[in-house]
Amino acid sequence: MASTVAKGVVRQVKPILSVDHYEARKRVLTLYKAWYRQIPYIVMDYDLPKTKKQCQQKLREEFDKHRHVQDIRTIDMLVIKGQMELKETVEIWKQKHGLMAYWRDSVEPRPKDFLSKFLDGHE
Repeated sequence: MASTVAKGVVRQVKPILSVDHYEARKRVLTLYKAWYRQIPYIVMDYDLPKTKKQCQQKLREEFDKHRHVQDIRTIDMLVIKGQMELKETVEIWKQKHGLMAYWRDSVEPRPKDFLSKFLDGHE
């Protein structure tokens, strides 16, 4: 009896921005285009040691990281974070090393032998 009642109840969640996948996709593409248009100005304003082409490739990589996300609320949250990041970058509220962190490897292997540890400053 209780299982039939539980099956009939569907939890409705309130959308953040988008109502369906089409609208969420439209927001993502709009954000991507906004970033793409700002790349030449970002390279010039921050005096990055990267070319416009390298920045465009990195932008593509960052958007491809989340290609698998299907939940509309999650997509909306990522779009909001991307918009905030874009505003901080365009208004030059970020520092150069904050942008250069995108090109840094996320995990550096720890040295294994004695000489590498010594030169790296480990015990």
